[in-house]
Amino acid sequence: MVGVRPSVNGQGVGRLCRVPQIPERIHELTVGQLSARSGAAVSALHFYESKGLISSRRTSGNQRRYSRDALRRVAFVRAAQRVGIPLATIREALAELPEERTPTRADWARLSEAWRSELDERIEQLNRLRDHLTDCIGCGCLSLESCVLSNPDDVFGERRSGSRLMAERSVARGKESGDRR
Repeated sequence: MVGVRPSVNGQGVGRLCRVPQIPERIHELTVGQLSARSGAAVSALHFYESKGLISSRRTSGNQRRYSRDALRRVAFVRAAQRVGIPLATIREALAELPEERTPTRADWARLSEAWRSELDERIEQLNRLRDHLTDCIGCGCLSLESCVLSNPDDVFGERRSGSRLMAERSVARGKESGDRR
């Protein structure tokens, strides 16, 4: 049984792709079925499992089997990743759910509200970075008063010139690694 749905996994929005439909009587999914249904690569599912975001049981033949609720957990993880939430934060959020149950719409609303201020802060930081990008000439001198990227408020320029500072850093790193110059 195959269903058709719009693709959003890199094949272009608006294109249709065939997604295998899993009969309701099947309560556990293989990693291939979970991958096909969720749009996540098998390697990504293994990675999510290694990070504690989803879980599986092993069959007597040592094959992974995922409960159907893993589909919603994977969707939750991928949605949170798309908006820039780190995996560690996602794992903490999923751990808050009672008995590791599947996230609901209310769970998503509560968690996404908690993440909102972090995302707003990141957006402001990126906007500042974008707005000051033209001020940076990228020479690495670290003494320009207007270099808000690598030297906000000309901290390094007050102490000494940047080129010497960078050379000193290179020598210090060489000594730390046992390199004698």
